[in-house]
Amino acid sequence: MPDEGLTGASSVSEEARAKINLALHVTGQRPDGYHLLDMLVTFADHGDRLGFARSPADEFFLSGRFGEVLAGDGGTNLVLQARDLLREAIGALAFPVRIHLEKNLPVASGIGGGSADAAATLRGLMRLWGATLPEEALAALALKLGADVPMCLASRPLIARGIGEELEPVPELPAFAMVLANPLKGVSTPEVFRRLAEKNNPALRLAPSRLQTADWLAVIAAARNDLEPPARELVPEISEISAMLQAKGALLTRMSGSGATCFGIFASMTAAEDAAAALHDARPDWYFQATETVSGGA
Repeated sequence: MPDEGLTGASSVSEEARAKINLALHVTGQRPDGYHLLDMLVTFADHGDRLGFARSPADEFFLSGRFGEVLAGDGGTNLVLQARDLLREAIGALAFPVRIHLEKNLPVASGIGGGSADAAATLRGLMRLWGATLPEEALAALALKLGADVPMCLASRPLIARGIGEELEPVPELPAFAMVLANPLKGVSTPEVFRRLAEKNNPALRLAPSRLQTADWLAVIAAARNDLEPPARELVPEISEISAMLQAKGALLTRMSGSGATCFGIFASMTAAEDAAAALHDARPDWYFQATETVSGGA
């Protein structure tokens, strides 16, 4: 995918980084049904990739390991929704575009793939069209696309509260060597929330300072993902895949989002790559990916 890297360029590309919920606390529920969450979020250097180019007419192409999964969703794809909303917001600058989505992340897997794609579309088309929007307007547009899109627009370590719209950067968070693991079995997010035994759980309490990586591991381990127990009831493979990560030396394992992707944090990228390779050999029909997360100070 060519990328001139210029405002108003003829083609640009964007990374749609996997979103990792290091912690997810369900702290309440609004009258409209939305759940209130406290989340510690980071982003992996692995994800989907999008290319954008000037075209005589709007076009959309899919490739990548999981591209076929999205082939039949037509105009419901968040990439196309993001394109159309942004075009409506900026008007005449928005010439027709060819969009290519390389879908490398499992679909509906708790790592924000669709939201990251939508956020990357906003970033990429703003550059391609040479457009600017006030920060507040862009944030509102992102939230309209989904509760996870504003944080994916940032793609940096942060704490997200509310339904995901209250963002607080966490520049102190270090990078982690990690393996993402998914049994490629769907889990229903509404059903996970429905099975929650308690929706008014203790909030996430963090006091970031000059913590070392080992200290951060302890902080994360003391937190929770309140969605993991009901998700494990629905998809027993989540427990199995978490145990597999632990058996390969993960220092900490947890499910991300509403699942079914789990992550294991490893002592080094070499250890993560070795673990991912061994796990893939054991279960080639599942998804294993070694990656490194971005640091808050990147």
